[in-house]
Amino acid sequence: MADKVLMKGNQAIAEAAVQANCEFYAGYPITPQNEIPEYMSKRMYDLGRVFIQSESELAAINMVFGASAAGARAMTSSSSPGISLKQEGISYIAAAELPCVIVNMVRGGPGLGNISGAQSDYFQSTRGGGHGDYRLIVLAPSSVQEAYDLTMNAFDLADIYRNPVMILGDGYLGQMIEPLELKEYKKPANLPAKDWALTGCKGRKPHVVKTLYLIPPELLIKHNIHLQEKYGRIKKEFCLYEEAETKDAELIIVAYGIAARVCKGAVLKARKEGIKVGLLRPITLWPFPEKIISDLADKAKRFLVVEMSMGQMVDDVRLAVNGKKPVEFFGNAGGWMPSSDMILDKIKELKL
Repeated sequence: MADKVLMKGNQAIAEAAVQANCEFYAGYPITPQNEIPEYMSKRMYDLGRVFIQSESELAAINMVFGASAAGARAMTSSSSPGISLKQEGISYIAAAELPCVIVNMVRGGPGLGNISGAQSDYFQSTRGGGHGDYRLIVLAPSSVQEAYDLTMNAFDLADIYRNPVMILGDGYLGQMIEPLELKEYKKPANLPAKDWALTGCKGRKPHVVKTLYLIPPELLIKHNIHLQEKYGRIKKEFCLYEEAETKDAELIIVAYGIAARVCKGAVLKARKEGIKVGLLRPITLWPFPEKIISDLADKAKRFLVVEMSMGQMVDDVRLAVNGKKPVEFFGNAGGWMPSSDMILDKIKELKL
């Protein structure tokens, strides 16, 4: 077994980015993700790569646009209000089909809220957040090790699909310390060449990276159709989830991230009491694992969605279940964290 180190979730994400050959990082401080820029400021400098603490979140995301357009592996990170400020830039990056990685360590909202972990940015992340019809690939780790592994994968996915990828964690994941196996990055063989990058056009026709399709209007319509075709391909080719005790489950709990870890404990307690409960944990929040949920709805009696919010992913679960079975919700906002006993009580309340 490889040696392990103790590392915070934020630090693990930063180290994974370094290992995955991130060449450019721009960010702006905000709790509870500050360990990411702090860690990157030293590691990137030591390796001769680019680290910038920008003057604002708006500057950071637009710097990422420029770096990615030049062909560099680029990344930024922030927490909820900071990600809100980046939304216009994210829309531009998605429209220009530029690969990058965006980390959001969610805190309680709306507004400035507080610095406790939350999951209330689900809509913002999975629906695009900015203007226009676009999508981000959204990955939701539930452990420090998974945060490390998924961050490495995120850079590859961004390059493969020419699309921004978001790592959606929360303040608890960012601050918690767990054993971590530092794995060596292995570049996939199927990474496409960045023959679209702005690297200087001496001896060739110039490349153009833009998001303005003004005249005639049919140009923008064509571009939107192209983007939707790409998103359809991503949905067909890429979706991650974890199942636990779902084979004979009468109740399926759906939860992601830290909430899913707590739910797994509740499932084990319920099973010891003879209650047939299982867990479905989406790892990709977009594309959402709608097919597996639809399949489980053919066997289970009902669903329980647990979120550290007032209820956002529950909408996607209801769409996937499509009226086959009842879908219940259990959650709260503002930094609320459920316990396994609270969830077990909710399971018993449903009287399977």
